[in-house]
Amino acid sequence: MRVKELHPLCCITLESPHALDDNKPPPEPVTNLTRSRSLPATSLTGGSNRRSLASAGSVAGILYKWTNFSKGWRSRYFLLRDGILSYSKIRRPENLNLLSSSDDVRLIGNISADRLSRMDSCSGRRKQEKSVGIVHLKVSSFRESKSDDRKFYIFTATKTLHLRTDSISDRAAWLQALASAKCIFPLRSLNGDFSFTSPKDLSISTERLKKRLQEAGMNENLVKDCEQIMLSEFSEMHGQIKLLHEERTNFLGRGKYSECSTTASSDDKQEFEDVSEEDEPSFHDTKEYFNEPNVGSGSNLPNNSGYADIKRRTKLPDPAEKEKAVSLWSMIKDNVGKDLTRVCLPVYFNEPISSLQKCFEDLEYSYLLDRAYEHGKSGNGLLRALNVAAFAVSGYASTEGRHCKPFNPLLGETYEADFPEKGIRFFSEKVSHHPTVIANHCEGKGWKFWGDTNLRSKFWGRSIQVEPVGVLTLEFDDGEVFQWSKVTSTIYNIILGKLYCDHHGVMQIRGNRQHSCTLKFKEQSILERNPHQVNGFVEDVAGQKAATVFGKWDDSLYYVAGDGVSKTKVSDPASNASLLWRRTKPPLNVTRYNLTSFAITLNELTPGLKEMLPPTDSRLRPDQRHLENGEYEKANLEKQRLERRQRMSRQLQESGWRPRWFEKQGENETFKYTGGYWEARGHRKWDDCPNIFGEFTEEQLADSA
Repeated sequence: MRVKELHPLCCITLESPHALDDNKPPPEPVTNLTRSRSLPATSLTGGSNRRSLASAGSVAGILYKWTNFSKGWRSRYFLLRDGILSYSKIRRPENLNLLSSSDDVRLIGNISADRLSRMDSCSGRRKQEKSVGIVHLKVSSFRESKSDDRKFYIFTATKTLHLRTDSISDRAAWLQALASAKCIFPLRSLNGDFSFTSPKDLSISTERLKKRLQEAGMNENLVKDCEQIMLSEFSEMHGQIKLLHEERTNFLGRGKYSECSTTASSDDKQEFEDVSEEDEPSFHDTKEYFNEPNVGSGSNLPNNSGYADIKRRTKLPDPAEKEKAVSLWSMIKDNVGKDLTRVCLPVYFNEPISSLQKCFEDLEYSYLLDRAYEHGKSGNGLLRALNVAAFAVSGYASTEGRHCKPFNPLLGETYEADFPEKGIRFFSEKVSHHPTVIANHCEGKGWKFWGDTNLRSKFWGRSIQVEPVGVLTLEFDDGEVFQWSKVTSTIYNIILGKLYCDHHGVMQIRGNRQHSCTLKFKEQSILERNPHQVNGFVEDVAGQKAATVFGKWDDSLYYVAGDGVSKTKVSDPASNASLLWRRTKPPLNVTRYNLTSFAITLNELTPGLKEMLPPTDSRLRPDQRHLENGEYEKANLEKQRLERRQRMSRQLQESGWRPRWFEKQGENETFKYTGGYWEARGHRKWDDCPNIFGEFTEEQLADSA
C-alpha cells in the first residue's frame, strides 16, 4: 500500500515509494511545504519569472531590540533567510552588503536609505560591519506579546530576544515571515533520522485526471494536451523541490545538533528577561517537537517546574435543566432603600461563584505585581507604581456584562486558590456576618496582598449601588507598601432597559516611598459615547507629576511619562503612550453569567482536590454546585436550607465566635492572616473546621432565633 499526497492544484497524486518502509517515519508531505512557502502565481501558470522555495521567504527590516536597563531599546538590522535570522548593529545597506540587486528580499516597514543614514549618524560610529547575533529557527520558537501589540519574542535555548516593531502591521508581517520560514523544517523529534523524500523518488500519475476528463466528454487530443500541461507543471515543481532538498541537506549536514548554536553579543549577556507572567512562554525539551509554544495554555513556568501540565477547564458543565425566568422587580420591589445583602433571592439571580471567590478574581492579572516587583528591585520606582495602578484597575475588567449576584458566604466559609502556574496562593474567609466582612490574603513572587471588604449595597428603585468599605494592602519583600480602597459600583436599569454596570469615584493609591497614584473613574452619563474611562497620574514625594495614566477599566491602561494628558488616540502609531495592561479576550464558551476564562476555573474541583479541602470551602457548597451543574430545583432547595442556617450566624457571632484564620489588628484596623492554613492542608487536619454546609436540627435553629 502506497501513501498518496494530494496535489494542491488538482486531482494529481504524488507517490513516494519510500513510504512503504515501516521502519522509518513517514516523510513530510511535499504539499505542505509548497503551500507554506506561498509560491507566486506565475509559477503556477508556466511563467518564467520564478523564485526558489528557499529564498521566497527572505525578508529584512529594522526592529527594536531590548538590550539591557542601561541602554534600553536599540535598533538593529534583521535579515531572515534560509531559516536563519541574523541581526547587525551596522545599518547602512551598502555597508551590510545585504541588499544586492541579485537578491530577492522583501522589506518590512520603513527602511529607506534616508532613515538608515539618520540612524547610522545618530550612533556616531563607523566600525567594521559584523553580525551581532544569529538565530536558527529550526531550534527556536516565537510568539507575540499579549500586553503590547507591537512587541514579540523569539526564544532560543540560551536567550530570549525581545523585539518591537514600528506598527501593528509590521509585527504581523514579521510573525508571518517567521512562521513561513519555520515550515521548511519538519515538525518531528530530533531522533537522529533526518529522512526526507528525495526528489528522484517522486513520481506522478495522471490516470485519475484522464479518466475524469474523458467522463466529461472531452476528445482524446484535448485530454493529451491537459496531461502534457500537468506533466510540465510537475517538472517545474520537481526542480524547485530538488533545490529545497539540496539546501536542506546542506543545512542539516553541518552536524546533528549544530543548528542549536547561537552567537551572542554583549547586548545579550545582560538580556532583559523580565517576561511578564502573561507573556512568558511554555518551554519544550529539545527532544520534543519544535512547534511554536501553545499560547492558549495559560502556563507560564518552564516544564521542569512540574506545573507545565496543569490543565484547567475552559467551560462550565452543560445545564441539566432548562431555566425558568423570574422577574427581579417582583422580588425586590418591597426592599427599596434596604441593604440587599439581607434580601433572599432565588438562585436564578446568582452566578455559580461566591463572594469569597469573587475576591480572587482581582488577582487574575497578578503578573502586573510580579512585574512591579522586578521594576522596583532594579531601581525603577516609577514603573513599579504604574504597574500597581494597572493592577488596581484590572480587577474591574471582569465585571463587564456580569449582572448576576455571587453567593453570600456562610459565617466561617473559606476559599483557597493554589495556582502554581501563576506563582500565587490565595485564601479568604468570611469573618463577620453583621456587617458582612470578607478577609483575604495572597502571596506571590516577591509580594503579599491582603485586605478585608464590607460591601454596603442599597437599592434605589432603578439601580443598585455597592459601596466597598475597607483597605487593600500590597507589600513587597523590599518593604515598599501601597494601600488603596475600591470605588463605588452601580448597576443600572433594574426595572426597564438594558442592565449595565459602572464604576465611579476617585481611587487614591498611597505609597510609603517615592510614588503615589490618583485615579479617577469617570461616571457614565446617559449620552456617554466613550464609557468606562479612567484617568489619573503618578506623583513623587515632592508632589511633581511623574507620569499620566489613562485608559478604560474594561479594556486597557496606558501611561505617558511626565506631566500632561495625552490628546492623541492610543491606537495612533504616532502616540507616545506605552501600554501597561490589556484585558484578556473573553472565552469561546459564553454563558448567561458572562464569566471570564479565569472565573470559569474558580469553582472547579480538579482531580484530588476535594480530599484536601476543609469542609468550609466554597467549592463544597451544595446550592452553588447545583447551580453550576444547571440543577436549578435542587439549587433552590439547598439555598433555602442554608439560609435558615445562616440565621444562626448572628447569635454565634454574639456568643463569642471568632474567625479561624484571620485576626483583627485593632478596632479600626483590617483583618490579617494569622497563618497555619496551608500547613493544616498539608496534613489534612481540619478537626477544628465545622461542616457548615451539613444538616442541622430545628432545635439548633430555634435556639438561634
